[in-house]
Amino acid sequence: MTKANSPLTAALTQGLRVLYVIQGDEPLLQQELLDELRHSAHARGFEQRVVFRVAGARFDWSEVGSQAQSRGLFAEQQMLEIHIPNGKPGKDGGQFLVQLAEMARTMQAEIARGASQELLLVVVLPSLDKTQRQSSWFLALEAAALVSQVQKIERDALPSWIAQRLARQGHQVKAGSEGVQTLQFFADRVEGNTLAAHQEIQKLALLYPPGELSFEAVSAAVMNVARFDVFKLTQAVLSGQLERVERMLDGLQAEGESAVLVHYTLAEEVRVMSRIKASMLNGQALPMALREQRVWGVREKLIERVMAKLSASTLEHHLLAAHQLDGVVKGLKSPRWPTDAWAALHEWAHALTRSCSLAK
Repeated sequence: MTKANSPLTAALTQGLRVLYVIQGDEPLLQQELLDELRHSAHARGFEQRVVFRVAGARFDWSEVGSQAQSRGLFAEQQMLEIHIPNGKPGKDGGQFLVQLAEMARTMQAEIARGASQELLLVVVLPSLDKTQRQSSWFLALEAAALVSQVQKIERDALPSWIAQRLARQGHQVKAGSEGVQTLQFFADRVEGNTLAAHQEIQKLALLYPPGELSFEAVSAAVMNVARFDVFKLTQAVLSGQLERVERMLDGLQAEGESAVLVHYTLAEEVRVMSRIKASMLNGQALPMALREQRVWGVREKLIERVMAKLSASTLEHHLLAAHQLDGVVKGLKSPRWPTDAWAALHEWAHALTRSCSLAK
């Protein structure tokens, strides 16, 4: 979701609501929506803004309630933001959010009858899993608020997203294969980090006038700011992207990530697929097996694509490898694998990725 097609952008032209929910895992896009809302609120007289960040089970929700019931010392209109970074308000917080949603519904009805708006509420959340989305507190918020979901920028969509952002500032890459190469290079350097991509795009605006950007110009300016996420590594493996897997492993090692964590993440994915395969061999439908293993979203699509062709024996082979590598990454030796943990991880990840590639 970009600013241009956000339902929030369209709604703000019609006026302000009492309650908004902004959720998602793209910090840049989430911040842009929040900035847009803040700007619109300020233009309509909401000069006082109070921000609460919920951290831990001991957070005092009564302070939020007191602030919501109060009026600003110097400004009658108040914008109140509640940030819940982990998406888990806890029992007390859940009850409070239900009450907050009900208060917002009441205030919205009063405004519709001609009352002035003195309070604007914003709840900022990460992307929520299925259980969280079905919780009473989120359903209450969803019923009372305008909800803006920030969509994750997936790796395959990153080059086109970068091109759109460049176009906003009057830049474009060369047509044809050089332009494709330029955008791919840019995406490789900012892997998984749209904030870094945004900063690099702004840097290009300072370095070059509007117009066409060559590959040389972009490669000279863009830093290697990739953020290699160990959990995205499994997506690359399931997608059969050998070169990307190798690059991500090198990046994770360079960033000081634990080889034990990388091994655990890949091994856990193999264990999940093995359980799904066993369920399928026992007659269970794939969609039901996926749900039982709590697999959904992008991961669901990737696993669904490879499971139909990955054999039980292939998965058993990778399970054995995972067991052997568990010792290697913890400093033990195995006659089957290199003694260096990262070299062993490269070898296994290559084999696992190839199995997923052949299964497509």
